[in-house]
Order: sequence, then structure tokens, then C-alpha cells
Amino acid sequence: MVVLSQPPALEHCSLIKTCKPTCVFTGIPVIDLRDPEAKTLIVKACEEYGFFKLINHGVPMEFMTRLEAEALSFFNLPQSDKDKATPFGYGSNKIGPNGDVGWIEYLLVNTNPQLTSLKTLSENFCSYAVNDYILAVKRLAFEVVEIMADGLEIEPRNVLSRLLRDEKSDSCFRLNHYPPCPQLQALSGRNLIGFGEHTDPQIISILRSNNTSGLQICLRDRTWVSVPPDQTSFFISVGDALQAGNE
Repeated sequence: MVVLSQPPALEHCSLIKTCKPTCVFTGIPVIDLRDPEAKTLIVKACEEYGFFKLINHGVPMEFMTRLEAEALSFFNLPQSDKDKATPFGYGSNKIGPNGDVGWIEYLLVNTNPQLTSLKTLSENFCSYAVNDYILAVKRLAFEVVEIMADGLEIEPRNVLSRLLRDEKSDSCFRLNHYPPCPQLQALSGRNLIGFGEHTDPQIISILRSNNTSGLQICLRDRTWVSVPPDQTSFFISVGDALQAGNE
């Protein structure tokens, strides 16, 4: 999930890279999860783009808006208060173990409800909105990968979902926040890089943002394009594990 707002900017703007503006891509497949042909459409979208928008997904809008409100409250806290959540998944600027720098702060936790990090985060920083959201999105993930298995004619159909259901699964929940950086916003014709180009190692990633643009994907011809935002839908991205398993 992505949250953008207008709290005080983070420090060290000079470290952040910029990129050239991209065109808005209107050809992203839109798939109704309740469509009888969903399995065929999902496989086609994965093969052609590795990415698609999902509607009629079944996750209550109430869960999304409540979590976003809780997230904004958290990210608007003084930095000293947010730093108290560092042992439970809070981070900023650095992305990944290689020390990549982005204009971002985030919460990152494993989705196993029995882990101390998720329990503490829910109880002290984001109420229980995060639990409701995670459970609903996990159910969606199970359904999506089972429909994928049907479309790929993989048996049993739960071959992928049982990996996600396993208590030792490394499935994670990441809440990204991109605060303003006044110094770089003043650069003419340039955009900020909040989270640099990357692929996700998981089977799939389920993304949701508010109505602010910023998400980009790379097409087959290596062209980067902007994804039109839609706060009512989810975007599904094929991860490295699924792609490798089908090559």
C-alpha cells in the first residue's frame, strides 16, 4: 500500500535521485475477479505485461480507507516517535540491504499474525486496521494465485496458495509513504524517485495506492510508463518466483 501526504519533509534531499517524466499508460489490463473468463484473462495479462488491475476484488473499501487514515496519522508523528517503531518494521531512506537510497519511509512486517513485530505494530502504532487489511488481502492473494493455477492448468490448484498459507511463508506487508521534498520539487521537468526500479522476489505483489500518481512499470520494449492511479482497485504484479517457475 502507498500513502502520500504533506507532512514535514525528511532530511537529506540531496541524496535522492531524479528521473525524467514518463507517459501515462492506458493499456493496462483490467480484470474483473468475478468474470467467468478471469483465469484466461489473468494468464494473458501476466504473459504480456506481468501486471494488471483487479476490480471486484472483495476487499471492503472501509478496510482500505481506515488503514490509510491510520497510516497518515502514524507518518505525521514526530520523527522521534516514529523511530520507536524501528524494531517493529519502520524504516526510511535506505531501501534493502545494499543501502540504496530513496525518498521514502515505510513500515515492513511479516504477515504472520503470531510474530511479535506485527502484534506490537498493530497494538501500538496502527490500531487493528492493519490486521483487518492484511487478512482481507491475504484471502485475495490466495484466490488470485488459485485462479492463476487454473489458467495455467496446474494441479492441484492450491499448489501456489498453500505456499502463501504456510506459517513459515515470507509474505510481507509493506506500507510506503512518500513525503514531499521541496528542494527537488523545484527542479523543472524532473520527478522524484521514491522507490527505484526493481523486481519483487515473491510469487505476486498486490499493490494499492491513493489517487496520487507515481507508480511506474517497465514494458517489454524497456519503456517505463506511469500507471494511472485508482484507489478502489488493486494492481497485481508478477514476482520473480512465479516468472522463474514458468520459464
